[in-house]
Amino acid sequence: MEYIVHTPCGDVQGVPGRVQGTAAYKGIRYATAGRWEYPVPVTHWDGIYDATQYGACSYQPRSFYNEEENLKKIFYYNEFRKGETYTYSEDCLFLNIFTPEDAKEGDNLPVLIYIHGGGFTGGCGHEKHFDGPVWPAKGVIGVTLNYRLGPMGFACLPELKEEAGFTGNYGLFDQLTAIQWVKNNIAAFGGNPNCMTIMGQSAGAMSVQQHCLSPLSKGLFHRAVMSSGGGVSKMMSVAPAEKNYAYWQKAMEKAGCKTLAEFRALQPEKLFEAWNETKKELHNPGCFPCIDGRLVVGSGIEMVSQMQHHQIPYMAGSTSEDMMPPILQGMCKKWCAIQEKPSYTWYFDRQLPGDENGAWHSADLWYWFGTLENGWRPFEKKDYDLSEQMVKYLCNFVRSGNPNKGGELPTWIASDKTQKRVLILGEKDTHMAKPSLVKMIKTMLTNKAVGE
Repeated sequence: MEYIVHTPCGDVQGVPGRVQGTAAYKGIRYATAGRWEYPVPVTHWDGIYDATQYGACSYQPRSFYNEEENLKKIFYYNEFRKGETYTYSEDCLFLNIFTPEDAKEGDNLPVLIYIHGGGFTGGCGHEKHFDGPVWPAKGVIGVTLNYRLGPMGFACLPELKEEAGFTGNYGLFDQLTAIQWVKNNIAAFGGNPNCMTIMGQSAGAMSVQQHCLSPLSKGLFHRAVMSSGGGVSKMMSVAPAEKNYAYWQKAMEKAGCKTLAEFRALQPEKLFEAWNETKKELHNPGCFPCIDGRLVVGSGIEMVSQMQHHQIPYMAGSTSEDMMPPILQGMCKKWCAIQEKPSYTWYFDRQLPGDENGAWHSADLWYWFGTLENGWRPFEKKDYDLSEQMVKYLCNFVRSGNPNKGGELPTWIASDKTQKRVLILGEKDTHMAKPSLVKMIKTMLTNKAVGE
């Protein structure tokens, strides 16, 4: 096969996908942006775009050291990146599209866009667990993407507000632009722009949450999935951009820069060094969504109280050895329960084989993506069966907003204010039940799990 798609932007050359019968279009540039400039969508290119290799990732802390030597982060390196090579750049606004091999314009296949986590400071859209999702084999087009991270994606300065009218959330605007690009171009790949779902985990779920509260994204997507980060809480509330000015002025000072032009021209490694020193001094990572007045217009609690969130179906859940298990699970359950559209809560408790870390933060991603074969763990038939079931639930939801479509799966009952059970995915046969609050609290007090 040629694997050439004729898009509104121009022709794209892809490659066979990891899963038999699928195709992959990697490293498609969806936007351009200078440092602390808002993204400009790509609308045209000349010739045939080479989409046979993944694009560069955003600069992030691990760009500047050997991950094997950082013992604090070695767990996630071994799990998701060991043996892989990544390129880092400020020029990082690329996305990847995974389709059935024979997909064509007019097929109107549902679309699932995934936003990676990593604390808004790390990650990319093509780590091992994201590399070749199985969804296209189920008739769902998958999209993963890169966006600006850390000081590249979340700085706030008054000079930047004077320049653009607002400041902050450059990484969130990247995500929004990627979703818009998919909306405008996915029909050429066989997708249905009127049947799109966004999904994210951890900081990716928090990103999805912000898009579900934003006036700029209304009508862009039709369902949302949030893992280990969905829901709203005072603990994860956003502040006005102005409250971050002092932090970034301190980082600018530490970098030895007196003007915005100097700060913009600073070498990436020096920028990250200044950010890291500021983070340690102020005990604040400083890289987090803020109220910019455009994409993020208020705190989640305020927006929900005013019924300003998108009235769409949701799926949300967390893992048993997650960070703050009772809090994350409670946020997910409450979020799904207050929705007017049927929305569904899960709890993942599969104790992953290969070590004693249980269902750690991010553990469920191998299963949702159907990429267990990419991992080092001695996954068993039980894991492959569980992943197959989870993928079916997910793809059913992406198609219709109902994970039960088809009737061959254990019934997943929607959450509401009286229905307190959630779908338990993992150690036992899939069933509806209430996770043990006592066990989750004990885990929170004793668990050494770290996020990424």
